Amino acid sequence: GEIRVCLQYLFQAWGSRGPNKYRDMLLDTGTEEISHIEMLCTAVALNLEGASNELKDKIAGENPIVNSILGGMDPRHVLSSGLSAMAVDANGVPFNGSWVVGSGNIAADMYVNVMAESTGRVLATRLWELTDDAGMKDMLAFLIARDTMHQNQWLAVLEDLGGVKNNLPIPNTFPESEQVNEFAYSFVSTNIEGLQVPDARWASGPSIDGKGEFKYVKAEPMGQEPKLGPPDPQGHAQAEQMTGGADKGLLDNIKDTLLP
Repeated sequence: GEIRVCLQYLFQAWGSRGPNKYRDMLLDTGTEEISHIEMLCTAVALNLEGASNELKDKIAGENPIVNSILGGMDPRHVLSSGLSAMAVDANGVPFNGSWVVGSGNIAADMYVNVMAESTGRVLATRLWELTDDAGMKDMLAFLIARDTMHQNQWLAVLEDLGGVKNNLPIPNTFPESEQVNEFAYSFVSTNIEGLQVPDARWASGPSIDGKGEFKYVKAEPMGQEPKLGPPDPQGHAQAEQMTGGADKGLLDNIKDTLLP
């Protein structure tokens, strides 16, 4: 989690356009997260350090969760890292850069950051509950406190940008006249039992952005039945698939689109 938010805040900063104060804030917090990575890596190394087989067997016997984890332990912690932390999750899945979000839209990024800090704080509180080690609890309590600040920090940026009504819908630069406004504030119910409007904030009343009224509508077919063209012969579908569709195959449609 700390690797993800560290890189996320830094990439958002490096791609930041507009007032420099937002870039500088992201750089500060992204750099802070490096220290959180160090703290967790140190904790992992210390927890693995000097753990005898007898101790592991004792702990596993006392706790079924630990037993399950140790039973499927990734040997790479021994072979590849010498009993130290690795850039993988608890299941050994390597860190993936696709988890890093930097959209270039500061409001969208702030909401993503709130989600990251919120789920990260949930995880840290669960770890706090699982350990009885005073040092681990102390470290986790600190990280939980920093997650509290960061959640508030990103929401403060949204307030600084004008609040919810000014920022929504994101992006606030797209002309509302170009969207199909009939559906902009409609909750579409796919319940086949009939239309029963719940007593819920999203079902009626003014929209959160103050630009429309929520309404609750029943889903209904509004277009034509899709009719795909026949398979392209070079794709080698079955002979029985070659009839009954539109006139052109996929490759013909692509050629018509790309070639004059």
